[in-house]
Formats: sequence, structure tokens, C-alpha cells
Amino acid sequence: MIVIAQVSNIHVDGGQRSADRTRAVMRYLEELPYDLAAVLVTGDIADNGTADEYAAVPALLTSRHPLLVCPGNHDDRAAFRKVLLPDDTEARPYAPVNQVLRGEGFVVALCDSSVPGKDEGYLEDETLEWLDGVLAGTPHEVPVLVAFHHPPVPLHTPYVDEIRQFGAERLAALADRHPHLRAFLAGHAHTAAATTFAGRPLLVAPGVDSAIRLPWENPGPDSPHVHRDLPPALAFHVLDEDGGLTTHYRTVTV
Repeated sequence: MIVIAQVSNIHVDGGQRSADRTRAVMRYLEELPYDLAAVLVTGDIADNGTADEYAAVPALLTSRHPLLVCPGNHDDRAAFRKVLLPDDTEARPYAPVNQVLRGEGFVVALCDSSVPGKDEGYLEDETLEWLDGVLAGTPHEVPVLVAFHHPPVPLHTPYVDEIRQFGAERLAALADRHPHLRAFLAGHAHTAAATTFAGRPLLVAPGVDSAIRLPWENPGPDSPHVHRDLPPALAFHVLDEDGGLTTHYRTVTV
């Protein structure tokens, strides 16, 4: 049984609240009596993409489990790369931050869907070429999970849908060529959600910093779009020996 945790939208902003919520989630994972195959942090690491915000992140995102982090729309690729990937030899600081984890019986391809200077998402051609290479280089009996920040389909949350991942038909065409691409994992939406894309599950992790108000929920007194009083949450994705995929969602006490 392969268990992968997914954390998203920690929005470290230099304040105590975001730090406490991130620390609580990572402490919960650290205290599990089970070795996770990976912990994925799918974007919006810093709230404003500043050097000071990133400077606080390494002390918060510590884990005994293999840890992989990708940018979101609130992140700055150059600052992200400098602090969180100091050994990255990429000469172009604003090139996409794409990473792969090849584990025992699984592969995770973490794609950068961020667009510098914009809130919506898009997978650049070089990211799709990179992903195609990862999939082509993985034996067909090994399941591959593809993760990124922006969901590539509407989730019926207008506030988020208008800044989702666009150009998704290119990703769908790529997926058609690789049947061992088992599922897509996304963040961005600040809500636990499950849908489909390109004939595969699309599983969306909830937010650590906050939760979105769904359009059929009552607006809050401070924000029509965001719950800030709900606890942080995360997802667990389980790959079993028969190739099945199950996702569980958990909240964490701060």
C-alpha cells in the first residue's frame, strides 16, 4: 500500500496564523505511525512571493517523509527556486519548476502550472514535453500521478474557476497516449473536491490557510468567498497492490 499526502495553499505570509496552521499539518504528518511514500505541497507556498516569506518556509516544511513542493499563482518562481531548491542548476530563474519522484512502485510528476505575473494557470510547452518524457520513460505497469497547482476543469466555484488551468486540451491529448497515467492531483481551489479530467480522477486537495465558500453557502461577514474559521485540511492518496486509487481527506487541529 502506497500512501501519499497532499498539502496545498499554505500561504506563508510572515504572520503567526499561517505559520501555526502549516506547522500543525506538518506535525500531524510527522507523528503518523506510518512512513508515507511522499508529501506533496501543491502550490501557493508564499502568500506574496517575497524573499522574506520564503525565508520562513524551510523551517515550516520539514518532514521525515520524501517532500516535493511546486509553485502556485501566489509564488514567484525565482524566489521559490532560490530558497526551496538551492541545488537547482536551471540557468533561467523563471523557467517552470518541474520535478519528478520515482518511488517504489509509483511515480509522481509535479508540474508547474503557474504563469509569472498572472493568477490563472497554464502548462508551458516545455512542461508538457518534460511530462511526456517522464511518462514515456516509465514502464507501463508503474502508475504515474500527475500533480500541479491549478485544476484543469471548472469546479463550479466561480471565484476559482475563472483562474483555473487553461489550455487543458493539450494535457488531455498527452494523457491519451499514456494509459499508466493514473490520476491528476491539484490544489488552488481551497476545497476538497473530486471530479474527472481526460478520463482519469482529478483529486483536489483542500487548503491549509483557508477554505473557499461554495456558491450555495452563505457569505461570511468578512469575506464573501473565504472561510477563515475552518481547520486546515489535507488529502491522502492511497495506491493499492491491485492498482486501485482511494483518496481520504482529513482536518487537523491547530
